[in-house]
Amino acid sequence: MSNKTMMRAFTLILGVSSIGFASSVGAQTTSEDMKQQIDTLQKQIEALRADLNHIATQQNAPPPVAAATPAAHHDFLERKAGDGLTLLTRGGEVTLYGNADLSIDETTKGISNMVAPDGSRPAGNVGYMPAVSSNNSYVGLRGFQALGDFPAKFVYQFETQIDVSATSGTGDTNSNQSNNVKGGLTSRNTFIGLANEHYGAFKIGKTDAPYKTSTASMNPFTGMLGDYAVVMGNTGGDNRVEFGTRLDHAIWYESPNMSGFTVNALVSPGQNRADDNSNIASGESDCTGGNVPGSGATPAACNDGSYGTAYSASLNYRKGPLLLTTAYELHKNVNHTSDLAAFDPNDVADETAAKIGIQYAFATGTTVSAIYENLKRKVPDYLMFQNERQRSGTWLALTQTLGAKDNVSFGWAHGGNTPGDPGQANTTGGANTPNGVNMYALAWKHQVDKQFSIYADYALTLNGRDAHYDLGAGGRGVTTDCHDASNPDTSGFDPNGGAPRCWAGGRLQGVSLGMRYTF
Repeated sequence: MSNKTMMRAFTLILGVSSIGFASSVGAQTTSEDMKQQIDTLQKQIEALRADLNHIATQQNAPPPVAAATPAAHHDFLERKAGDGLTLLTRGGEVTLYGNADLSIDETTKGISNMVAPDGSRPAGNVGYMPAVSSNNSYVGLRGFQALGDFPAKFVYQFETQIDVSATSGTGDTNSNQSNNVKGGLTSRNTFIGLANEHYGAFKIGKTDAPYKTSTASMNPFTGMLGDYAVVMGNTGGDNRVEFGTRLDHAIWYESPNMSGFTVNALVSPGQNRADDNSNIASGESDCTGGNVPGSGATPAACNDGSYGTAYSASLNYRKGPLLLTTAYELHKNVNHTSDLAAFDPNDVADETAAKIGIQYAFATGTTVSAIYENLKRKVPDYLMFQNERQRSGTWLALTQTLGAKDNVSFGWAHGGNTPGDPGQANTTGGANTPNGVNMYALAWKHQVDKQFSIYADYALTLNGRDAHYDLGAGGRGVTTDCHDASNPDTSGFDPNGGAPRCWAGGRLQGVSLGMRYTF
């Protein structure tokens, strides 16, 4: 209450008191004086009422609007708050991220007791061998930029493999050769595109296909011995994972989350001038599917798995601890004519893969994952005797947390028998051969802090008599496969010269101790 109002109230009280006093001494006060005092008192009451109404209005009024706070100003390339290394740009941000994974391994090919029909044995050291492996290590930059009033952001990513324990270069072993420099700039998932939070993202570049990423969270052995890529998506065994790979020159769409559902769809144009896809795709350095012309085949051509256009898609549903997924991928006109003694154009055929997966994380800290997969190669019946690309596969994994920083995982992969087999160094192949496989894996992981962890694991690949699945496919720097130490040399200088020899039926196994840092 203001001082002025208080004075009016005090005067009013005195006035009332004076009237009361005058009434008690009526003899001393005339009626005219009384009328004048009452008029004065009424005026004071009206003035006081006005003051009180004004005070009430002020108390009920909304608070005054504060002056607008200017938008926060950020310096160009100022670091964004948080754990990651993200820098703010004008209308966007850029993040540096990576994964460094190194392990010490001891593995064996398990083929030392093999004997070929001609009486020869595997050449070289095919028993236990120590190695240092750089596993799925990479570094990258990704970010986005606003485009003014345009209803989408420009998004980008540039990612490359980091060969921590080896010198970067082209791949050149006794069993396969490649012109790709995996440690070269942007050798991994790299793209540009447009993204809108309501409509999804449209991207162009190269990326892990939706078929691969749909079940990635179901593989607790990623980059380790026992990675499920030893069997899952691997149509012929050995090191290449045909349906669990990165697709170059690709165009794809990633949907937003729609009540738990997401859809990813990709197409990779073949870009191959040859009718049978035996050329290197335009703009590429290797045959589609891996290796240079002649690697893995007798003629100098892309005829050991090269394909044309690829299509890949997945549908995923996630709600709380539940994940459901289904995926499909098609490779058009896959050339496997090197599996035959004489060229047959019908051995250029489509190959498909389809799978369903389920994962559930229980409140007990137990996560269970299961996948069923079906691979097909659509060749005529008379070529089924050498068709090792068609089979079913299953994966079962269990991870149990042990306190806040530890967990253990168990995995089992099974690949069924195929309709046929082209034969290896110690097998003749043919229809209905026993070429199934079982792979078992066990791992312990300890999370030291948010970024750094250590792990130890063991894995065993038990091949059927005619099977030649490896140990370590799917991103490891060092894999253990079916090939002995024979070199592709006919000069006579190498006592083990000749075609690289793959020995079926191996019992591959190994142990690994590693450390991993992510940022």
